[in-house]
Amino acid sequence: MSLLALQQYWWVIISLLASLLIFLMFVQGGQTLIYTLGKTEPERKIIVNTLGRKWEFTFTTLVTFGGAFFASFPLFYSTSFGGAYWVWMIILFAFVIQAVSYEFRTKPNNFLGQRTFEVFLLINGALGTILIGAAVSTFFTGSEFVVDKLNLTNLTSPVISRWEGPAHGLEAVLNWRNVTLGLTVFFLARVLGILYILNSVNQEAIAKRGHKQLWINAIPFLVLFLTYVFALLLSNGFAVDPETGRVFMEPFKYWHNLIQMPVVMVLFILGGLLVLHGIFMPLLRFKACASKGIWTAGIGTVLTVFALFLLAGFNHTPYYPSTSDLQSSLTIMNSSSSHYTLIAMSYVSLLVPFVLAYIVYAWWSINRKKITEEEMEEDGHAY
Repeated sequence: MSLLALQQYWWVIISLLASLLIFLMFVQGGQTLIYTLGKTEPERKIIVNTLGRKWEFTFTTLVTFGGAFFASFPLFYSTSFGGAYWVWMIILFAFVIQAVSYEFRTKPNNFLGQRTFEVFLLINGALGTILIGAAVSTFFTGSEFVVDKLNLTNLTSPVISRWEGPAHGLEAVLNWRNVTLGLTVFFLARVLGILYILNSVNQEAIAKRGHKQLWINAIPFLVLFLTYVFALLLSNGFAVDPETGRVFMEPFKYWHNLIQMPVVMVLFILGGLLVLHGIFMPLLRFKACASKGIWTAGIGTVLTVFALFLLAGFNHTPYYPSTSDLQSSLTIMNSSSSHYTLIAMSYVSLLVPFVLAYIVYAWWSINRKKITEEEMEEDGHAY
């Protein structure tokens, strides 16, 4: 395979991991609803435990996504994680307290108290989704960094990239488009969390509240998502001249990307329709679909996010544009690992289908039977 083919292949892998991560954040969304859907201690215990059986999937996918990005596009990793470190440190902190909370929430002699760890889960659900959404949005709106590869020859400070702003990533939340996508991911995670709980919990009171909350969260999600999509397609975007490699601003760039890559357009539209189907079938109380919305909405989420990442990286588009210096913008061509490294990693990637098969099997084994209040009373290993 040529170097360009390998770069494109790994951008597809990165896009797939990112889309799976956004889907699996239904765990974070569900955590923000512990007190909304669970009004009694047994009900909250059911919700925490049905989510607790899946939190490792989200955490593992996040780590895999970061590792794959580091290995395939190391310049992005060093630029973003080394420059925008405050936003990434807060995200990391949010996921650390999630792991600690599930581990110690009901442990004996818990001096912080059960309620403290439940608040930690709520913090993880809010910060994790909003900040990851805002960080992804910078793939379209740009960030404040400068890249100078000649700095490698500077023996006193061989740093290729530097961050220009003092906020080191937190400035992303000052851009309304970034905040819009962050809130979109937040409400999407809550919608998916509700759909997952409806699918995995056998408790009438929780299900009744879940259907009500589905309306409350689906409406702001749809409004925010459509606002972001229209703003994205109608705005100026970052483009790369394929002949010279020069980066410039192009009107309606991402709209052009969409219509010039018809397969991506089909994936994007199909994904959106599946998300709507997954949301409205439970809302309309179709009995055959009332508890299965997580599957169609989940597949739709994966397809939609996958298409968005392809819009950001393909068709002569810098996936990590710089607002401080356009020519410092990162593309899949100028930020990737060497041909040898990408080839070696490609062999490792052949194991991905087996890993996915294991995840599917583990998921099926855990969810063969819906969680009930009686099971929580009998389970000595509950979260």
